[in-house]
Amino acid sequence: MIRGADSLATVTEKGNLHMAQRGHGEGSIYHRKDGRWAATITLENHKRKTFYGRTRKDVQEQLKIALREQQQGTLVTSPQQSVAQYLQQWLENHRSGVRLRTYEWYEQLVRLHLVPAIGRIPLQKLTPQQVQSLYTQKLQEGLSRTTVNTLHAMLHKALEDALRWNLVARNVCDAVTPPRRDRYEIQPFSIEQAQRFLSAAKGHSLEALFVLAVSTGMRRGELLAVKWQDIDFSTCTLHVRRIFTRSKGNRYIEAEPKTEKSRRSIVLPALVVDLLSQQRMKQAQAKMEAGAAWQEHDLVFSTSMGTPLNPSKVIDRFKSLLKKADLPGIRFHDLRHSAASILLGMGIHPKVVQELLGHNQISMTMDIYSHVMPAMHKDAMDRWNKEFD
Repeated sequence: MIRGADSLATVTEKGNLHMAQRGHGEGSIYHRKDGRWAATITLENHKRKTFYGRTRKDVQEQLKIALREQQQGTLVTSPQQSVAQYLQQWLENHRSGVRLRTYEWYEQLVRLHLVPAIGRIPLQKLTPQQVQSLYTQKLQEGLSRTTVNTLHAMLHKALEDALRWNLVARNVCDAVTPPRRDRYEIQPFSIEQAQRFLSAAKGHSLEALFVLAVSTGMRRGELLAVKWQDIDFSTCTLHVRRIFTRSKGNRYIEAEPKTEKSRRSIVLPALVVDLLSQQRMKQAQAKMEAGAAWQEHDLVFSTSMGTPLNPSKVIDRFKSLLKKADLPGIRFHDLRHSAASILLGMGIHPKVVQELLGHNQISMTMDIYSHVMPAMHKDAMDRWNKEFD
């Protein structure tokens, strides 16, 4: 016999059930004709939620937990659905709330990795062990630790929403240990290397782009999306308002900046302003030569027809300049790191560098460029000795 708040259900030896009228917060156990045991609980909407088990003890424990969760307001009352069904619906709900590239990346992770591995599992029965095994499997298949970590972050967010919507009783990802992200060893230019690179770029069709990258630390997508309307020559200021990002089919489209802090204004050095002025004159000449074939996009860096540059070709030209200058084969993104490292090494305040790069927090800047700190500490002590010696 199981008692709820004010009601009672009695199970006879033959398995027949005599049950009094039950209300919200009450439960009962009975033996089914098929040999299984079942427990029911009455929900707020007067519907019932049923649990099944092979023994009375099994369902008695489930009912005990359910009554406690109902009292605490954490009982899952939604219809059962698979992990795949939930994730697909979750993706659609988030389509308009994230950048297109982020949505496409999430969709790919769900379709290629989550659905094949755990998609058939009922959402409410997903266990930490199953998720941990998934991560181990993906690492063995050759996925990078960074990708698996991203997979974990996305699944954790999806299950956190499921918890908030009362679809699951807990977020199983809280009990899982994801792999640490791969830490890429950044390879910034020294001042001398940066000078050699810019010397090699003199007269190049993309000289202004490369100088802008080294001096401001702008991201590649930000550089390729700069329009003339974003540059105020009277104040020597460039406003970062958009990026070019890759979508399905390797198409590049305009999108919002990476974060709110990425939408920023940058004061340009005179050298860069002069190069941009020259770039505008060169483009005006190209426009005249193209005539009716010219496509106006107001882009600062474009093809001879005015269309956006192919990022892959920009990388090819960048690598050619590295060889010409006899410099290490670094990534284009390392120009951003070079700008930050050089400025910090020159004694520029980290807060200024943070705002220039568009980092959300100064701690991010200090963590990424911690390799510059020892030299800054030594410079600080040398200056102290000079003043007080």
